[in-house]
Amino acid sequence: MTKTVVDCGNCGPDFHSIRQFVTSNFDAVVVQSHNAEETLKLLRQRDVALVTVNRKLDRDYSDGMEVVNAIKAEEDLADVPVMLVTNYEEHQQAAMEAGCVRGFGKLALRDPRTVELFQPYLGST
Repeated sequence: MTKTVVDCGNCGPDFHSIRQFVTSNFDAVVVQSHNAEETLKLLRQRDVALVTVNRKLDRDYSDGMEVVNAIKAEEDLADVPVMLVTNYEEHQQAAMEAGCVRGFGKLALRDPRTVELFQPYLGST
């Protein structure tokens, strides 16, 4: 069964890179959102297997952790796995402390270990 990933806050080229990575490695579709409101709406409309959130949202450069916190604050959505997209380890650690699963940096999209990060959420069940 095809799974859904919501990718929040990435510019067009980065969204397309993430979408290409996901669809070439998993039976999944990737839907784009740009802020917490759009992301929460998608989470309520679809069965979402994973959310990826850019550390700095493309449209207004606001903090992606605001999106993470909005998801984790919703009792009915708090269990949805969320990954922060950042190359900085200190931001990954902060995200995991806030309830995220380990995320990835855009520079790691060609790294086989990144596929392993996605496997628990998008792999065959």
